[in-house]
Amino acid sequence: MAAKRGRTVQRLELGLQLRQLRETCGLGDRGGGFTRKQAAQGLRISEASLQRIENGDLNFRNVGDLRKLLDKYGVTDEDVIEALISLNRDSSRQDWLTQYRGLMPAGMPGFVGLEPEARSMKAYHPTLVYGLLQTEGYAQAIHEVEKPIEETTSELIRSSVSLRMRQQEILTRENPVRLHVILGEAALRYPVGGAEVMREQYAKIAELTSWSHVTIQVLPFRTGYRSASDFAILQLGDQLPPRVQIDNAWGAVSTSDKPREVDRFTRRFDAMVASALPPEDTARFVTELAKELKPDEHASPDRARTRP
Repeated sequence: MAAKRGRTVQRLELGLQLRQLRETCGLGDRGGGFTRKQAAQGLRISEASLQRIENGDLNFRNVGDLRKLLDKYGVTDEDVIEALISLNRDSSRQDWLTQYRGLMPAGMPGFVGLEPEARSMKAYHPTLVYGLLQTEGYAQAIHEVEKPIEETTSELIRSSVSLRMRQQEILTRENPVRLHVILGEAALRYPVGGAEVMREQYAKIAELTSWSHVTIQVLPFRTGYRSASDFAILQLGDQLPPRVQIDNAWGAVSTSDKPREVDRFTRRFDAMVASALPPEDTARFVTELAKELKPDEHASPDRARTRP
């Protein structure tokens, strides 16, 4: 039996189908499709809301608006109408991500909600260890450093770390996501939380390199192409288009399923794969970094002497 789809992917599927119906219905002014502005006329939703629905960010609160829209698009098959209404209804229910939505910047809930649906992921992080690879201690330390700048509470940090650990379940479940990560050398050298935290983080990365569905490469400090910003690419199978996620300077997350954008970031990733160290060198690289660590200043003398 196929796994039940998450709410995020249900909204995305609904939005894609509605966008296709709007663009290809043949009922527009010139025999083509409707613009969003034309489609929203006579409904209790705005053009902006329709765009968010088509992007998978919202669903219809009033099923009457959905029925009117389908009628405008010339959809008369009752089975199709009921299927879309059912998809809209199911996508409105709460799921595990609901409790964390308030923690995430704009755009991120949609991307995190799609991660469990992905067949494979590619990600690049130049300055920090990628979230799906982080230990709990590393994730905690990052949030603690940012606390006075972002004005976050201790409870918010606990919830954020909990979310990060929950996201990582896609790597340990049955039929895990295939993950390929490129880490900039700076991401591994930047000290987060002290020597013990970094030693634990290096050990986890070394362990993950032995997993058959995880590939980790290091992009060293040397001449060659490197993207200035981090990004991730999700492959969602045959039914949904791949998507790319990019963080911006304001803390929000932008996502796109436009083929041109996905192809552009795929080329970036492939260029860095060629410049990065081979995956089989990653464990050795982080092991050498661990040897360079000095004992934490506040560790007890006895504990410090027992460290390698």
